Amino acid sequence: MIKGIRVAILTVFVLVGSLYAKPAASNVVLTDMQKASLLFMYQEEKVARDVYLTFAIKYPATYTFSNIAASEQKHMDSVENLCRKYNVDISNINEAVTGVFVLPELQNLYNTLTAQGSLSLVEGLKVGVVIEEKDIIDIVTYEQGMPADVVQVFENLRAGSYNHLTAFQTALLAVQ
Repeated sequence: MIKGIRVAILTVFVLVGSLYAKPAASNVVLTDMQKASLLFMYQEEKVARDVYLTFAIKYPATYTFSNIAASEQKHMDSVENLCRKYNVDISNINEAVTGVFVLPELQNLYNTLTAQGSLSLVEGLKVGVVIEEKDIIDIVTYEQGMPADVVQVFENLRAGSYNHLTAFQTALLAVQ
């Protein structure tokens, strides 16, 4: 009985002490590959935002694109903060310019998706599904081996992407 009380008291001291402990200093340095992954995700979130902004203008009767574009801006901001924290060079990215990307792969993706989605509202919504599915796959891929704060942000992005995916699928069912 006394031994059990000692263990309980020791546990309380450890728990209380941990409340006042200073967090470990963050001296995490990302590899070049991890930095490239952050840059890619930052630009991929911009692709989503820019495509949705383009379609919000083209298809103003549906609010799906404008609502999700606003959310994608928040996603961009989250990844931008990580880029700044981990010294990823984003100085050549101009968020204010729609449809311009520093990574050729994502420039091509934007061009292809906006062309496809401009054919009709249904095609635009299908593009939304494609973007969110790609985003989910990339998040899962790029979060591997990342520091805990990056993983946390990526998990939040993934949850948002699942919500966006559901919204696009629901909107597609409503117009087909």
